[in-house]
Amino acid sequence: MSIIKVENITKRFNDKLVLDNISFSVNEGEIFGLIGPNGAGKSTLINIITNLMLANNGSVEINGFDLKKDPIKIKSIIGLVPQELAIIETLTPYDNLEYFGALYGLSGKLLKERINEVLDICGLLDMKKKKLKSFLVV
Repeated sequence: MSIIKVENITKRFNDKLVLDNISFSVNEGEIFGLIGPNGAGKSTLINIITNLMLANNGSVEINGFDLKKDPIKIKSIIGLVPQELAIIETLTPYDNLEYFGALYGLSGKLLKERINEVLDICGLLDMKKKKLKSFLVV
């Protein structure tokens, strides 16, 4: 069974073709590596597979779920640890967690509980309303 199925993914940024009809599948139990030189489109493809970016053409299935039809389901079963720190410096810690939690389908009381739990674990409850850029020491 295919765990990941990518078919004819194309991505353009204005006139620049970044991904040109990329297709592959990863079956259950396989180990898969995505390698290539800088600028080859690896990060763009990962962002499309994880639904952080839209492709111009093509389709993605994760565990049989279609990315376009079931984005929330896919986000609940796939994780991504970005190479760069994924924070928005102009927001507060609370607002960052609220933003990213909402991207993964959390809302209401559960979202607020999870945010406060994470802030407590990180020791940031007292600073949850300070802009992150004020945390930076130059």
